Amino acid sequence: QSFLPSQPHNIVLWLNTVLILCKLTDNANDLGRENCHSKMYNFFFSTGRREFVQRLKLEAVLNVHDGCVNTISWNETGEYILSGSDDTNLVITNPYNRKVKTTIRSGHRANVFSAKFMPHTNDQQIVSCSGDGIIFYTHTEKSQEINRQCQFTCHYGTAYEIMTVPNDPYTFLSCGEDGTVRWFDLRMKTSCTKEDCKDDILINCRRAATSISICPLVPYYLAVGCSDSSVRIYDRRMLGTRATGNYTGRGTTGMCVRFAPAHLSTKSCRVTSLCYSEDGQEVLVSYSSDYIYLFNPKDDQARELKGPSEERREELRQPPVKRLRLRGDWSDTGPRARPESERERDGEQSPNVSLMQRMSDMLSRWFEEASEAQSSRARPQTRPRGFISALECLYWLCCCFSCSVHLIFVSDSPSSVVNKQLGSMTLDEEQGALLCSPSTPPGPGRTGTAEPVLSLHYSTEGTTTSTIKLDFTDECFHEHCSACSVFHRRSAAARIQELFRRRKERREMEESETQNIRRPSVKMMYKGHRNSRTMIKESCFWGNNFVMSGSDCGHIFIWDRHTGEHLMLLEADNHVVNCLQPHPYDPILASSGIDYNIKLWSPLEQSPSFNRVLAEEVIARNELMLEETRNTITVPASFMLRMLASLNHIRTDRVEGDRSEGSGQENEDEQ
Repeated sequence: QSFLPSQPHNIVLWLNTVLILCKLTDNANDLGRENCHSKMYNFFFSTGRREFVQRLKLEAVLNVHDGCVNTISWNETGEYILSGSDDTNLVITNPYNRKVKTTIRSGHRANVFSAKFMPHTNDQQIVSCSGDGIIFYTHTEKSQEINRQCQFTCHYGTAYEIMTVPNDPYTFLSCGEDGTVRWFDLRMKTSCTKEDCKDDILINCRRAATSISICPLVPYYLAVGCSDSSVRIYDRRMLGTRATGNYTGRGTTGMCVRFAPAHLSTKSCRVTSLCYSEDGQEVLVSYSSDYIYLFNPKDDQARELKGPSEERREELRQPPVKRLRLRGDWSDTGPRARPESERERDGEQSPNVSLMQRMSDMLSRWFEEASEAQSSRARPQTRPRGFISALECLYWLCCCFSCSVHLIFVSDSPSSVVNKQLGSMTLDEEQGALLCSPSTPPGPGRTGTAEPVLSLHYSTEGTTTSTIKLDFTDECFHEHCSACSVFHRRSAAARIQELFRRRKERREMEESETQNIRRPSVKMMYKGHRNSRTMIKESCFWGNNFVMSGSDCGHIFIWDRHTGEHLMLLEADNHVVNCLQPHPYDPILASSGIDYNIKLWSPLEQSPSFNRVLAEEVIARNELMLEETRNTITVPASFMLRMLASLNHIRTDRVEGDRSEGSGQENEDEQ
């Protein structure tokens, strides 16, 4: 009994743990003393024994949701798991007896992206946020009607993460696509539905704020990950809100550290996860369409990782191939997904090839042709008849729905077509920027002042990155108006140039204001996984010696924290693993993803096992598929149908026009 904690939750698990511990050390007799629970747990991680993670085995599956599980978190004692899902429910589950304690109809109208227990509230108070930007403050002992009234609608666009403050039962922070980090104090108010509210803005990053983390030992240090590849650390003692009367409004106030991997410093690569180590000395950052990096915020002398080879640099300079993917298509995810090159080599066909998928292939080829045409513009060459460039594709897309179309962008979201077409240009500095002028005169045959609007923004239907959602105020197709062709193009070019100019000026100003801010370089890189398909992909520490992440290949990856060596691979989802949360005390890991469940992992295997050959195969495939999907845009079926019909009409008109010109020339020659 001296080997067991005072209140063991799982006797079988702990007996297994004791047996493993006895096998791993010759000095097991010294462990029978007080606080055995924490000493056993710390033994595994302080010694960094890889045998521990290589004994991990699936212990239980909790089927508590009817949708993808986008967030999981443990309570302070580790007795319960709080989870949120695409089904908009919040569920509190006891992982030891596998029973649901409470299911809460949250009131969210979109996917729940983050949910946390408020500290020191006896697990009765919860804050959560969702894809529609709404934050709910929920008390488990109060009625659904009362809880529905406790909502904050301050964010516009997606709210990505909620972060509570250690030992503080009254305040919490949030971040979102609108570029703001907000700080709420429940002692001042438990709801806010003011339109365009700015009362609680703590930081205005002016680009999408996608992840936040608070230093556990020094809680006034706040790390913010943004869509411009940068992580900024602020001292909250120097910040305030309008509600507190000391809001500065400047994004550089209170900033003490800023860092990004060198090769991403000039790119817009969104941060999908941000995590402080337990001792607060290091920060782990996961990037979409890239890798995981470790930083020491206090270290200005950290070694810089080797940059890409000259061949790789040349490849990056090439115009990207535009690919289109149908929303809901997860065929490139999961343990059995294969790169296109491998499938072609083996003569395999993609499973369940539907009409819409064939349409997607056709559109992708058109985009590829457009990219090739643009790359060869330096060479005097006649463009094939019926050809349209990538920018023309966007232009014709506008015109096929209306002669005057507003393109509305939310921040620097990867969902923006223009971001893809124009080299990830940041459009959030001009909220509601218009590519086509709102004052464009109606074309021939059109009367009235009402202008159809095509809105491209983040879709709340899933956690997919690079997703386009189209909202039409006019369902009718319109003939292309040649009268406003030149106006559209000039307007677009002028506005794009203006946006680039303002972006450059803002960057120069920020650089001058942050010259004295510490800029640590990368300390370690962890790679092998694939992170490109979802907005959420958590990486985290486990103990002092392990780093973990989910992956689009459906596996959990575990690395040695200090060397970056790959130690373990666990098949954990049929499609994508998004969330990983270690138990605060017990050797238990909770994971979730696209599957509609939560999985629990424990060191139950009798002997260590790691299939390194399989791991190397998965890593190689992930690297190939990461490149294949790097410039992919996810679109709904309606977009496919309209785009195909419109472009086919345009190409047909051009071919017929060329033919008529050709016949006219022949007649002239005959004469």
